[in-house]
Amino acid sequence: MAVLFPLFFSCADDTPASGVEPVTFTFYSADLTEPQYFDDAVAKKITEKTGVYLKFEYSKSDYTEATDLMIANGVYPDFIYAKGELSKFIEAGAVIPLDRLIDDYGSSMKALYGDQIVRLRNTLEDPSIYSVGTFEIKPAKYNVSGNIQVQNAVLREFGYPSIQTLDDLENVLLAYKKKYPEINGFRTVGLSLLTDSWYWYLGLSNPGNFVIGYPDDGQWIVDQDTMRASYKFLHPKMDTFYRWLNRIYHEGLLDPESFTQDENAWKNKMRTGSVLATSYTNWGMKEIQSDLIYSDMTERTYAFLPVTAAAEYKDPALKDYGYSGGWGIAISKSCRDPVRAFKFLDWMCSEEAQILINWGIEGKNWKYDSAGIRVELSDPDPDNGVGSWIYPFPQAGGGFYDSTGNPLAKVFGSSVTSAYCTAERETLEAYGAEKWTDLFPTAEELGISKHGQVWQYPLSSSMNELVTRADEFVKSSLINMIVGPEDEFDSSWKKMQDKLHEMGISAAEEELTRLIAMKMQLWESGGSE
Repeated sequence: MAVLFPLFFSCADDTPASGVEPVTFTFYSADLTEPQYFDDAVAKKITEKTGVYLKFEYSKSDYTEATDLMIANGVYPDFIYAKGELSKFIEAGAVIPLDRLIDDYGSSMKALYGDQIVRLRNTLEDPSIYSVGTFEIKPAKYNVSGNIQVQNAVLREFGYPSIQTLDDLENVLLAYKKKYPEINGFRTVGLSLLTDSWYWYLGLSNPGNFVIGYPDDGQWIVDQDTMRASYKFLHPKMDTFYRWLNRIYHEGLLDPESFTQDENAWKNKMRTGSVLATSYTNWGMKEIQSDLIYSDMTERTYAFLPVTAAAEYKDPALKDYGYSGGWGIAISKSCRDPVRAFKFLDWMCSEEAQILINWGIEGKNWKYDSAGIRVELSDPDPDNGVGSWIYPFPQAGGGFYDSTGNPLAKVFGSSVTSAYCTAERETLEAYGAEKWTDLFPTAEELGISKHGQVWQYPLSSSMNELVTRADEFVKSSLINMIVGPEDEFDSSWKKMQDKLHEMGISAAEEELTRLIAMKMQLWESGGSE
Protein backbone atom coordinates (compact mmCIF):
# COMPACT_ATOMS: atom_id res chain seq x y z
CA MET A 1 0.00 0.00 0.00
CA ALA A 2 1.19 3.49 -0.75
CA VAL A 3 2.61 5.44 2.16
CA LEU A 4 2.98 9.21 2.29
CA PHE A 5 6.17 10.57 3.79
CA PRO A 6 6.02 14.10 5.27
CA LEU A 7 9.21 16.13 5.16
CA PHE A 8 10.08 18.38 8.09
CA PHE A 9 12.59 21.19 8.35
CA SER A 10 13.21 24.12 10.63
CA CYS A 11 11.55 27.46 9.97
CA ALA A 12 12.93 30.92 10.54
CA ASP A 13 11.71 32.77 13.63
CA ASP A 14 11.60 36.26 12.14
CA THR A 15 8.61 37.77 10.42
CA PRO A 16 9.31 37.84 6.67
CA ALA A 17 9.80 40.95 4.61
CA SER A 18 6.21 40.64 3.43
CA GLY A 19 5.10 41.76 6.89
CA VAL A 20 2.92 38.71 7.50
CA GLU A 21 3.44 35.93 10.01
CA PRO A 22 5.25 32.82 8.74
CA VAL A 23 3.06 29.84 7.90
CA THR A 24 3.90 26.30 6.84
CA PHE A 25 1.70 24.55 4.29
CA THR A 26 1.92 20.87 3.48
CA PHE A 27 2.23 20.06 -0.22
CA TYR A 28 1.69 16.67 -1.82
CA SER A 29 3.18 16.18 -5.29
CA ALA A 30 2.36 13.10 -7.36
CA ASP A 31 5.78 13.52 -8.99
CA LEU A 32 7.78 13.04 -5.82
CA THR A 33 9.17 9.64 -4.83
CA GLU A 34 11.95 11.01 -2.64
CA PRO A 35 12.48 14.00 -0.34
CA GLN A 36 12.30 17.54 -1.68
CA TYR A 37 13.03 20.57 0.48
CA PHE A 38 12.00 24.18 0.18
CA ASP A 39 15.35 25.50 1.34
CA ASP A 40 17.41 26.67 -1.64
CA ALA A 41 18.12 30.36 -2.25
CA VAL A 42 15.11 30.94 -4.49
CA ALA A 43 12.78 29.09 -2.11
CA LYS A 44 14.05 31.19 0.79
CA LYS A 45 13.42 34.34 -1.23
CA ILE A 46 9.86 33.13 -1.93
CA THR A 47 9.37 32.61 1.79
CA GLU A 48 10.85 36.04 2.50
CA LYS A 49 8.31 37.61 0.16
CA THR A 50 5.24 35.58 1.16
CA GLY A 51 5.89 34.17 4.62
CA VAL A 52 5.06 30.71 3.23
CA TYR A 53 7.14 27.60 3.82
CA LEU A 54 6.27 24.41 1.97
CA LYS A 55 6.61 21.02 3.62
CA PHE A 56 6.51 18.35 0.93
CA GLU A 57 4.90 14.94 1.14
CA TYR A 58 5.69 12.13 -1.22
CA SER A 59 4.95 8.50 -1.93
CA LYS A 60 7.47 5.75 -2.57
CA SER A 61 4.91 3.81 -4.58
CA ASP A 62 2.70 4.61 -7.56
CA TYR A 63 0.96 7.95 -7.14
CA THR A 64 -2.41 6.43 -8.05
CA GLU A 65 -2.13 4.29 -4.92
CA ALA A 66 -1.21 7.35 -2.88
CA THR A 67 -4.31 9.10 -4.21
CA ASP A 68 -6.56 6.20 -3.24
CA LEU A 69 -4.98 6.04 0.21
CA MET A 70 -5.53 9.73 0.90
CA ILE A 71 -9.15 9.54 -0.22
CA ALA A 72 -9.78 6.40 1.82
CA ASN A 73 -8.32 8.02 4.95
CA GLY A 74 -9.94 11.40 4.33
CA VAL A 75 -6.73 13.12 5.45
CA TYR A 76 -5.28 15.65 3.03
CA PRO A 77 -2.32 18.05 2.87
CA ASP A 78 -2.98 21.76 2.29
CA PHE A 79 -1.90 21.68 -1.37
CA ILE A 80 -2.39 18.74 -3.74
CA TYR A 81 -0.68 18.33 -7.08
CA ALA A 82 -2.33 15.18 -8.41
CA LYS A 83 -1.31 15.27 -12.09
CA GLY A 84 -4.00 13.29 -13.95
CA GLU A 85 -5.68 12.07 -10.76
CA LEU A 86 -7.37 15.36 -9.84
CA SER A 87 -10.82 14.07 -10.87
CA LYS A 88 -10.66 11.53 -8.03
CA PHE A 89 -10.18 14.30 -5.48
CA ILE A 90 -12.96 16.36 -7.06
CA GLU A 91 -15.33 13.39 -6.99
CA ALA A 92 -14.47 12.80 -3.32
CA GLY A 93 -15.07 16.46 -2.41
CA ALA A 94 -11.48 16.64 -1.21
CA VAL A 95 -10.52 19.89 -2.95
CA ILE A 96 -12.24 23.26 -2.84
CA PRO A 97 -13.51 25.43 -5.71
CA LEU A 98 -11.26 28.44 -6.21
CA ASP A 99 -13.68 30.73 -8.08
CA ARG A 100 -14.60 32.98 -5.14
CA LEU A 101 -10.97 33.19 -4.06
CA ILE A 102 -9.96 34.19 -7.58
CA ASP A 103 -12.65 36.88 -7.61
CA ASP A 104 -11.61 38.28 -4.22
CA TYR A 105 -7.83 37.79 -4.12
CA GLY A 106 -6.68 36.75 -7.58
CA SER A 107 -5.50 39.98 -9.18
CA SER A 108 -2.13 38.57 -10.25
CA MET A 109 -3.69 35.32 -11.39
CA LYS A 110 -6.30 37.10 -13.49
CA ALA A 111 -3.61 39.30 -15.04
CA LEU A 112 -1.41 36.32 -15.88
CA TYR A 113 -4.08 34.02 -17.30
CA GLY A 114 -6.21 36.69 -18.97
CA ASP A 115 -8.93 35.20 -21.13
CA GLN A 116 -7.31 31.77 -20.79
CA ILE A 117 -8.50 31.48 -17.21
CA VAL A 118 -11.73 29.88 -18.49
CA ARG A 119 -9.63 26.89 -19.53
CA LEU A 120 -9.00 26.14 -15.86
CA ARG A 121 -12.68 25.25 -15.45
CA ASN A 122 -13.63 21.65 -14.81
CA THR A 123 -16.66 20.60 -16.89
CA LEU A 124 -19.85 22.10 -18.28
CA GLU A 125 -21.86 20.41 -15.50
CA ASP A 126 -19.38 21.60 -12.86
CA PRO A 127 -17.62 24.68 -14.26
CA SER A 128 -15.73 25.41 -11.05
CA ILE A 129 -11.98 25.96 -11.04
CA TYR A 130 -10.20 23.48 -8.77
CA SER A 131 -6.54 23.89 -9.70
CA VAL A 132 -4.02 26.30 -11.20
CA GLY A 133 -0.55 26.05 -12.63
CA THR A 134 1.72 23.41 -14.11
CA PHE A 135 2.05 24.32 -17.79
CA GLU A 136 2.93 27.41 -19.80
CA ILE A 137 0.05 29.75 -20.50
CA LYS A 138 1.72 31.24 -23.57
CA PRO A 139 4.47 28.88 -24.77
CA ALA A 140 7.05 29.69 -27.40
CA LYS A 141 8.99 26.73 -28.75
CA TYR A 142 12.68 27.40 -29.11
CA ASN A 143 13.70 23.80 -28.43
CA VAL A 144 12.39 20.80 -30.30
CA SER A 145 12.82 17.05 -30.08
CA GLY A 146 11.53 15.92 -33.42
CA ASN A 147 10.71 12.27 -33.71
CA ILE A 148 14.25 11.00 -34.16
CA GLN A 149 17.64 12.14 -32.88
CA VAL A 150 20.67 11.17 -35.00
CA GLN A 151 24.33 11.58 -34.16
CA ASN A 152 25.97 14.54 -35.85
CA ALA A 153 28.90 12.24 -36.73
CA VAL A 154 26.59 10.05 -38.81
CA LEU A 155 25.24 13.01 -40.73
CA ARG A 156 28.71 14.43 -41.34
CA GLU A 157 29.96 11.05 -42.60
CA PHE A 158 27.50 11.09 -45.49
CA GLY A 159 27.68 14.78 -46.30
CA TYR A 160 24.59 15.75 -44.33
CA PRO A 161 22.03 13.82 -46.38
CA SER A 162 18.31 14.57 -46.48
CA ILE A 163 16.64 12.36 -43.89
CA GLN A 164 12.92 12.92 -44.15
CA THR A 165 11.47 9.43 -43.80
CA LEU A 166 12.00 6.29 -41.74
CA ASP A 167 13.38 4.59 -44.87
CA ASP A 168 15.93 7.41 -45.30
CA LEU A 169 16.99 6.96 -41.70
CA GLU A 170 17.21 3.20 -42.00
CA ASN A 171 19.49 3.38 -45.03
CA VAL A 172 21.87 5.82 -43.37
CA LEU A 173 22.06 3.83 -40.13
CA LEU A 174 22.66 0.56 -41.98
CA ALA A 175 25.49 2.11 -44.01
CA TYR A 176 27.18 3.71 -40.99
CA LYS A 177 26.87 0.60 -38.81
CA LYS A 178 28.37 -1.54 -41.59
CA LYS A 179 31.28 0.88 -41.98
CA TYR A 180 31.85 1.29 -38.23
CA PRO A 181 30.81 -1.89 -36.38
CA GLU A 182 32.45 -0.52 -33.22
CA ILE A 183 32.69 2.95 -31.69
CA ASN A 184 35.03 3.69 -28.80
CA GLY A 185 35.41 -0.05 -28.21
CA PHE A 186 31.65 -0.64 -27.97
CA ARG A 187 29.42 -2.47 -30.44
CA THR A 188 27.69 0.07 -32.66
CA VAL A 189 23.95 0.31 -31.97
CA GLY A 190 21.67 1.61 -34.70
CA LEU A 191 18.60 2.75 -32.73
CA SER A 192 18.12 2.35 -28.98
CA LEU A 193 14.84 3.13 -27.23
CA LEU A 194 13.91 3.69 -23.58
CA THR A 195 10.65 1.88 -22.84
CA ASP A 196 11.06 1.01 -19.17
CA SER A 197 8.22 1.96 -16.80
CA TRP A 198 6.29 5.11 -17.82
CA TYR A 199 9.08 6.04 -20.23
CA TRP A 200 7.45 3.79 -22.81
CA TYR A 201 4.97 6.58 -23.49
CA LEU A 202 7.89 8.75 -24.63
CA GLY A 203 10.12 6.19 -26.33
CA LEU A 204 7.58 3.80 -27.88
CA SER A 205 4.03 5.18 -27.80
CA ASN A 206 4.39 8.81 -28.91
CA PRO A 207 6.66 8.15 -31.90
CA GLY A 208 3.89 6.01 -33.39
CA ASN A 209 1.58 8.97 -33.88
CA PHE A 210 4.33 11.51 -34.54
CA VAL A 211 5.55 9.70 -37.69
CA ILE A 212 2.04 9.84 -39.19
CA GLY A 213 1.64 13.52 -38.36
CA TYR A 214 -0.52 13.41 -35.24
CA PRO A 215 0.50 15.60 -32.28
CA ASP A 216 0.83 14.66 -28.62
CA ASP A 217 -2.61 13.89 -27.24
CA GLY A 218 -1.36 11.16 -24.97
CA GLN A 219 -2.93 7.87 -26.01
CA TRP A 220 -5.48 9.52 -28.26
CA ILE A 221 -5.93 10.91 -31.73
CA VAL A 222 -8.52 13.67 -32.09
CA ASP A 223 -9.97 14.35 -35.53
CA GLN A 224 -9.92 18.15 -35.90
CA ASP A 225 -12.88 18.09 -38.30
CA THR A 226 -15.27 15.89 -36.33
CA MET A 227 -13.60 16.35 -32.90
CA ARG A 228 -14.01 12.63 -32.27
CA ALA A 229 -11.42 10.95 -30.06
CA SER A 230 -9.94 7.58 -30.94
CA TYR A 231 -7.68 5.38 -28.87
CA LYS A 232 -4.68 5.80 -31.10
CA PHE A 233 -3.76 2.13 -31.45
CA LEU A 234 -7.02 1.62 -33.31
CA HIS A 235 -6.06 4.16 -35.98
CA PRO A 236 -5.59 2.46 -39.39
CA LYS A 237 -2.09 3.94 -39.90
CA MET A 238 -0.83 3.51 -36.35
CA ASP A 239 0.94 0.26 -37.16
CA THR A 240 3.42 2.05 -39.46
CA PHE A 241 6.13 2.83 -36.91
CA TYR A 242 5.96 -0.55 -35.18
CA ARG A 243 6.07 -2.44 -38.47
CA TRP A 244 9.25 -0.47 -39.24
CA LEU A 245 10.71 -1.33 -35.83
CA ASN A 246 9.93 -4.99 -36.47
CA ARG A 247 11.87 -4.81 -39.74
CA ILE A 248 14.93 -3.04 -38.38
CA TYR A 249 14.95 -5.36 -35.36
CA HIS A 250 15.48 -8.29 -37.71
CA GLU A 251 18.08 -6.28 -39.64
CA GLY A 252 20.05 -5.87 -36.43
CA LEU A 253 19.55 -2.08 -36.29
CA LEU A 254 17.19 -1.93 -33.31
CA ASP A 255 18.88 -2.43 -29.96
CA PRO A 256 17.44 -5.68 -28.54
CA GLU A 257 17.86 -4.23 -25.05
CA SER A 258 15.38 -1.45 -25.88
CA PHE A 259 12.68 -3.42 -24.07
CA THR A 260 14.68 -4.60 -21.05
CA GLN A 261 17.06 -1.76 -20.11
CA ASP A 262 16.13 0.71 -17.39
CA GLU A 263 16.76 4.44 -17.55
CA ASN A 264 20.27 4.28 -16.08
CA ALA A 265 21.37 1.50 -18.43
CA TRP A 266 20.02 3.37 -21.44
CA LYS A 267 21.69 6.64 -20.42
CA ASN A 268 25.01 4.90 -19.79
CA LYS A 269 24.84 3.30 -23.23
CA MET A 270 24.06 6.66 -24.84
CA ARG A 271 27.04 8.22 -23.05
CA THR A 272 29.46 5.79 -24.71
CA GLY A 273 28.83 7.45 -28.08
CA SER A 274 28.02 4.08 -29.65
CA VAL A 275 24.28 4.68 -30.21
CA LEU A 276 23.63 6.23 -33.63
CA ALA A 277 20.00 7.24 -33.08
CA THR A 278 17.17 7.29 -30.58
CA SER A 279 13.66 8.66 -30.18
CA TYR A 280 13.13 10.70 -27.04
CA THR A 281 12.23 14.13 -25.70
CA ASN A 282 14.40 17.22 -25.81
CA TRP A 283 14.37 17.64 -22.04
CA GLY A 284 15.36 13.99 -21.63
CA MET A 285 18.31 14.42 -24.00
CA LYS A 286 19.87 17.44 -22.28
CA GLU A 287 21.87 15.45 -19.75
CA ILE A 288 23.13 13.03 -22.40
CA GLN A 289 24.18 15.87 -24.71
CA SER A 290 26.05 17.58 -21.87
CA ASP A 291 27.81 14.37 -20.85
CA LEU A 292 28.97 13.69 -24.41
CA ILE A 293 30.36 17.22 -24.68
CA TYR A 294 32.07 16.90 -21.29
CA SER A 295 33.66 13.61 -22.47
CA ASP A 296 35.05 15.37 -25.56
CA MET A 297 32.66 13.55 -27.89
CA THR A 298 30.86 16.54 -29.37
CA GLU A 299 30.63 14.78 -32.73
CA ARG A 300 28.54 12.11 -30.99
CA THR A 301 25.93 14.61 -29.84
CA TYR A 302 22.54 14.41 -31.52
CA ALA A 303 20.74 16.33 -34.21
CA PHE A 304 16.97 16.73 -33.86
CA LEU A 305 15.26 15.83 -37.11
CA PRO A 306 11.65 15.87 -38.41
CA VAL A 307 11.52 12.24 -39.53
CA THR A 308 8.11 10.87 -40.56
CA ALA A 309 6.81 7.69 -42.16
CA ALA A 310 6.45 9.29 -45.59
CA ALA A 311 6.76 12.68 -47.26
CA GLU A 312 3.00 13.21 -47.05
CA TYR A 313 3.17 13.60 -43.25
CA LYS A 314 4.30 16.64 -41.27
CA ASP A 315 6.25 16.29 -38.04
CA PRO A 316 3.96 17.87 -35.39
CA ALA A 317 6.73 18.97 -33.01
CA LEU A 318 5.92 22.69 -33.28
CA LYS A 319 2.17 22.25 -32.95
CA ASP A 320 0.45 25.12 -31.13
CA TYR A 321 -1.84 23.50 -28.58
CA GLY A 322 -3.06 26.71 -27.00
CA TYR A 323 -3.58 26.43 -23.26
CA SER A 324 -5.32 23.30 -22.02
CA GLY A 325 -5.74 23.93 -18.30
CA GLY A 326 -6.09 20.49 -16.76
CA TRP A 327 -3.24 19.60 -14.41
CA GLY A 328 -2.52 22.00 -11.58
CA ILE A 329 -2.26 22.66 -7.85
CA ALA A 330 -5.44 22.35 -5.78
CA ILE A 331 -6.23 23.45 -2.23
CA SER A 332 -7.70 20.69 -0.10
CA LYS A 333 -10.74 20.91 2.15
CA SER A 334 -8.39 20.19 5.07
CA CYS A 335 -6.38 23.38 4.51
CA ARG A 336 -6.41 25.43 7.71
CA ASP A 337 -6.19 28.77 5.93
CA PRO A 338 -7.39 28.52 2.31
CA VAL A 339 -7.29 32.30 1.84
CA ARG A 340 -3.63 32.46 2.82
CA ALA A 341 -2.89 29.40 0.69
CA PHE A 342 -4.59 30.95 -2.31
CA LYS A 343 -2.81 34.28 -1.83
CA PHE A 344 0.45 32.32 -2.06
CA LEU A 345 -0.61 30.83 -5.41
CA ASP A 346 -1.68 34.26 -6.59
CA TRP A 347 1.71 35.74 -5.68
CA MET A 348 3.36 32.95 -7.67
CA CYS A 349 1.50 34.37 -10.68
CA SER A 350 2.95 37.86 -10.21
CA GLU A 351 5.65 39.30 -12.46
CA GLU A 352 7.98 39.46 -9.47
CA ALA A 353 7.52 35.76 -8.80
CA GLN A 354 7.83 34.74 -12.45
CA ILE A 355 11.15 36.58 -12.76
CA LEU A 356 12.37 35.01 -9.51
CA ILE A 357 11.52 31.40 -10.33
CA ASN A 358 12.84 31.66 -13.88
CA TRP A 359 15.93 33.85 -13.43
CA GLY A 360 16.74 33.80 -9.73
CA ILE A 361 17.75 36.67 -7.48
CA GLU A 362 18.70 40.05 -8.93
CA GLY A 363 22.35 40.90 -8.31
CA LYS A 364 23.20 37.27 -7.56
CA ASN A 365 21.85 35.31 -10.53
CA TRP A 366 21.12 38.10 -12.99
CA LYS A 367 21.35 41.84 -13.63
CA TYR A 368 20.29 44.45 -16.19
CA ASP A 369 23.05 45.44 -18.60
CA SER A 370 23.55 48.98 -19.89
CA ALA A 371 20.88 48.40 -22.54
CA GLY A 372 18.33 47.24 -19.98
CA ILE A 373 18.63 43.59 -21.05
CA ARG A 374 18.43 40.95 -18.33
CA VAL A 375 21.61 38.86 -18.38
CA GLU A 376 22.74 35.90 -16.31
CA LEU A 377 25.51 36.11 -13.74
CA SER A 378 27.74 33.21 -12.82
CA ASP A 379 26.78 31.59 -9.52
CA PRO A 380 29.09 29.01 -7.88
CA ASP A 381 26.10 27.42 -6.13
CA PRO A 382 24.64 24.73 -8.45
CA ASP A 383 21.70 24.24 -6.07
CA ASN A 384 20.60 27.86 -5.99
CA GLY A 385 17.04 26.91 -6.93
CA VAL A 386 16.87 28.83 -10.21
CA GLY A 387 14.29 27.00 -12.30
CA SER A 388 13.39 24.57 -9.52
CA TRP A 389 10.02 26.12 -8.69
CA ILE A 390 8.64 26.74 -12.17
CA TYR A 391 6.92 23.36 -12.29
CA PRO A 392 4.26 22.57 -11.15
CA PHE A 393 3.43 26.16 -10.20
CA PRO A 394 1.80 28.74 -12.48
CA GLN A 395 4.16 29.63 -15.32
CA ALA A 396 3.82 32.35 -17.90
CA GLY A 397 5.80 30.68 -20.66
CA GLY A 398 8.25 31.71 -23.36
CA GLY A 399 5.70 33.90 -25.10
CA PHE A 400 5.51 36.40 -22.22
CA TYR A 401 7.60 39.54 -21.78
CA ASP A 402 7.67 41.54 -18.55
CA SER A 403 7.08 45.25 -17.99
CA THR A 404 10.74 46.00 -18.87
CA GLY A 405 10.44 44.25 -22.23
CA ASN A 406 12.54 41.26 -21.13
CA PRO A 407 11.37 37.64 -21.54
CA LEU A 408 9.97 36.08 -18.37
CA ALA A 409 11.34 32.65 -19.29
CA LYS A 410 15.08 32.05 -19.52
CA VAL A 411 14.70 29.99 -22.68
CA PHE A 412 14.46 32.30 -25.68
CA GLY A 413 15.95 32.37 -29.16
CA SER A 414 19.49 33.62 -28.55
CA SER A 415 19.85 31.68 -25.29
CA VAL A 416 19.18 28.45 -27.19
CA THR A 417 21.52 29.00 -30.14
CA SER A 418 24.37 30.18 -27.92
CA ALA A 419 24.30 26.84 -26.12
CA TYR A 420 24.86 24.74 -29.25
CA CYS A 421 28.16 22.86 -29.47
CA THR A 422 30.42 22.96 -32.54
CA ALA A 423 29.01 19.77 -34.06
CA GLU A 424 25.46 21.06 -33.75
CA ARG A 425 26.36 24.36 -35.42
CA GLU A 426 28.12 22.53 -38.27
CA THR A 427 25.06 20.35 -38.89
CA LEU A 428 22.69 23.28 -38.80
CA GLU A 429 24.86 25.28 -41.18
CA ALA A 430 24.97 22.34 -43.57
CA TYR A 431 21.19 22.21 -43.59
CA GLY A 432 20.88 26.00 -43.97
CA ALA A 433 19.41 26.57 -40.51
CA GLU A 434 20.26 28.56 -37.38
CA LYS A 435 18.36 26.42 -34.88
CA TRP A 436 16.71 23.00 -34.89
CA THR A 437 13.22 24.44 -35.07
CA ASP A 438 14.07 25.89 -38.49
CA LEU A 439 14.05 22.35 -39.92
CA PHE A 440 10.47 21.61 -38.87
CA PRO A 441 7.02 22.45 -40.23
CA THR A 442 5.98 25.74 -38.63
CA ALA A 443 3.20 26.24 -36.12
CA GLU A 444 1.32 28.17 -38.80
CA GLU A 445 1.53 25.20 -41.17
CA LEU A 446 0.27 22.81 -38.49
CA GLY A 447 -2.58 24.97 -37.21
CA ILE A 448 -3.80 25.55 -33.65
CA SER A 449 -5.33 22.66 -31.74
CA LYS A 450 -9.01 23.35 -31.10
CA HIS A 451 -9.16 21.26 -27.94
CA GLY A 452 -5.75 21.75 -26.33
CA GLN A 453 -4.15 18.44 -25.35
CA VAL A 454 -6.23 15.50 -24.16
CA TRP A 455 -3.57 14.13 -21.82
CA GLN A 456 -4.09 17.20 -19.63
CA TYR A 457 -7.81 16.55 -19.22
CA PRO A 458 -8.93 15.33 -15.78
CA LEU A 459 -10.64 12.07 -16.76
CA SER A 460 -13.05 10.09 -14.61
CA SER A 461 -11.72 7.35 -12.34
CA SER A 462 -13.40 4.57 -14.32
CA MET A 463 -12.02 5.89 -17.58
CA ASN A 464 -8.51 6.19 -16.18
CA GLU A 465 -8.66 2.60 -14.96
CA LEU A 466 -9.82 1.32 -18.35
CA VAL A 467 -7.15 3.24 -20.26
CA THR A 468 -4.47 2.09 -17.82
CA ARG A 469 -5.41 -1.55 -18.44
CA ALA A 470 -5.47 -0.95 -22.20
CA ASP A 471 -2.07 0.77 -22.10
CA GLU A 472 -0.46 -2.08 -20.16
CA PHE A 473 -1.84 -4.59 -22.65
CA VAL A 474 -0.71 -2.52 -25.65
CA LYS A 475 2.81 -2.07 -24.34
CA SER A 476 3.41 -5.80 -23.95
CA SER A 477 1.69 -6.51 -27.29
CA LEU A 478 3.85 -4.01 -29.16
CA ILE A 479 7.06 -5.43 -27.76
CA ASN A 480 6.04 -8.97 -28.69
CA MET A 481 5.13 -7.83 -32.20
CA ILE A 482 8.38 -5.93 -32.73
CA VAL A 483 10.61 -8.86 -31.75
CA GLY A 484 8.30 -11.47 -33.30
CA PRO A 485 8.47 -12.93 -36.84
CA GLU A 486 7.86 -10.39 -39.60
CA ASP A 487 5.26 -12.59 -41.29
CA GLU A 488 3.18 -12.65 -38.09
CA PHE A 489 3.03 -8.90 -37.58
CA ASP A 490 -0.29 -8.30 -39.36
CA SER A 491 -2.14 -11.06 -37.51
CA SER A 492 -0.67 -9.94 -34.17
CA TRP A 493 -1.72 -6.34 -34.80
CA LYS A 494 -5.28 -7.45 -35.59
CA LYS A 495 -5.43 -9.60 -32.45
CA MET A 496 -4.35 -6.60 -30.37
CA GLN A 497 -7.05 -4.40 -31.86
CA ASP A 498 -9.70 -7.10 -31.40
CA LYS A 499 -8.73 -7.42 -27.75
CA LEU A 500 -8.95 -3.64 -27.27
CA HIS A 501 -12.51 -3.72 -28.55
CA GLU A 502 -13.29 -6.59 -26.17
CA MET A 503 -11.91 -4.52 -23.28
CA GLY A 504 -14.51 -1.84 -24.04
CA ILE A 505 -12.14 0.88 -25.19
CA SER A 506 -14.87 2.23 -27.49
CA ALA A 507 -16.78 3.36 -24.37
CA ALA A 508 -13.75 5.42 -23.35
CA GLU A 509 -13.62 6.92 -26.84
CA GLU A 510 -17.25 7.99 -26.57
CA GLU A 511 -16.74 9.45 -23.10
CA LEU A 512 -13.68 11.40 -24.17
CA THR A 513 -15.43 12.68 -27.30
CA ARG A 514 -18.25 14.00 -25.10
CA LEU A 515 -15.72 15.55 -22.72
CA ILE A 516 -13.96 17.33 -25.60
CA ALA A 517 -17.29 18.72 -26.79
CA MET A 518 -18.13 19.91 -23.27
CA LYS A 519 -14.70 21.48 -22.82
CA MET A 520 -14.97 23.41 -26.06
CA GLN A 521 -18.49 24.55 -25.23
CA LEU A 522 -17.33 25.58 -21.76
CA TRP A 523 -14.38 27.55 -23.13
CA GLU A 524 -16.54 29.25 -25.74
CA SER A 525 -19.19 30.17 -23.17
CA GLY A 526 -16.63 31.74 -20.85
CA GLY A 527 -17.69 29.40 -18.06
CA SER A 528 -21.38 30.30 -17.88
CA GLU A 529 -23.90 27.55 -18.48
